[in-house]
Amino acid sequence: MINSSAQAAEALEIRAGGPPQWLVKACGRANVIGEHTDYNDGLVLPGAIDRFLFFAARPNGLPMLRLWSLDLGEQVEVSLAEPLNRQSRNWVNYCLGIAQQFQQLGHELPGLDIAFGGNLPIGAGVSSSAALETGLATLWNEVLGAGLSGPDLARLAQRSSHQFVGIPCGIMDQFASLMGRQNQLILLDCRSLDYQYIPADTGAYAWVLLNSKVHHALADSAYPLRVQECRTGVAALQRRFPEVSSLRDAAPEQLEACRPELDPTVFRRCAYVIGEIGRTHQAAACLRGGELERLGQLLFATHEGLSRDYEVSCPELDFLVNYAAGYPGVLGSRLMGGGFGGCTINLVDRNLAGDFAADALETYRTTLGIEGENLLFSFSDGTRLLPV
Repeated sequence: MINSSAQAAEALEIRAGGPPQWLVKACGRANVIGEHTDYNDGLVLPGAIDRFLFFAARPNGLPMLRLWSLDLGEQVEVSLAEPLNRQSRNWVNYCLGIAQQFQQLGHELPGLDIAFGGNLPIGAGVSSSAALETGLATLWNEVLGAGLSGPDLARLAQRSSHQFVGIPCGIMDQFASLMGRQNQLILLDCRSLDYQYIPADTGAYAWVLLNSKVHHALADSAYPLRVQECRTGVAALQRRFPEVSSLRDAAPEQLEACRPELDPTVFRRCAYVIGEIGRTHQAAACLRGGELERLGQLLFATHEGLSRDYEVSCPELDFLVNYAAGYPGVLGSRLMGGGFGGCTINLVDRNLAGDFAADALETYRTTLGIEGENLLFSFSDGTRLLPV
């Protein structure tokens, strides 16, 4: 595990024969509420977290990218003299997609040696893939003197996911990774990219991430399917309500009016998203007003919707949320991220948070036979360059 930029720098020097010229620290993210709303032009409430990928890079004088994934122990060399094409290893595609985006902006890419690794777990729902994208986008932005802003880099990284990696994701993960602030959440409008910071402080309560340590393969196919189901729902809504351009625009009563024309599964998908956009509005108000018990109820409602209507939960996540629901001092709990594995996010009495995590994970281990993890974190500043 790489825990510092110094370790990444040392690893690069060993492999590339010289010290780095650039260092970048890229953040994961935790999302309080607003799940699967970003690709529906909705609202989200994430923050960057102090779990990182560290990048060390130097010029190599060759028309080539040489990439080392230190966590995976893998290396790849890709020619820059030829068009960049998809590779069999997905982490490589996240790297090449960002490079291609800068090429499409008219930049000629110099050959680089890049080593990266970190303490951001893969498949835990804390956006290790977005950190990979935003770290490399920040690096290329500096190397090329491109002068792109944080929101611009977030859009670039999202385009890379769509066009090169082939994932029709929203913009939340990349935006939160780049634009995070210490001890702040971001209330982000995913249509306009208008945003405001909201203090993440919850007083006598703490945020706890429990990593289920499972990642079901269904997640790979279900994400684009959910995107398509939402688009199908919007098309039906537009036939009656032309002003609806996304589920962001739809009211519950409009969806209900279209129920006869909708497949029941599509109806449930859309009902979840419309409800979740409303819950995100309410959650922001709860944080501003200190209404933490109400915030906790919203978290449980989100999980119920994700599990029952959006069907992106799994037995392991449902187990952890159900355990939290019966534990003293827990105000709310839900799965976090795309689903089918990863973490639950829990709002817990600060004095009981350690006991809750230990008890939940022990019960999880003895019941399901899986060693979970208390993923300690705090909300942090976003992805940035570091001094060399």
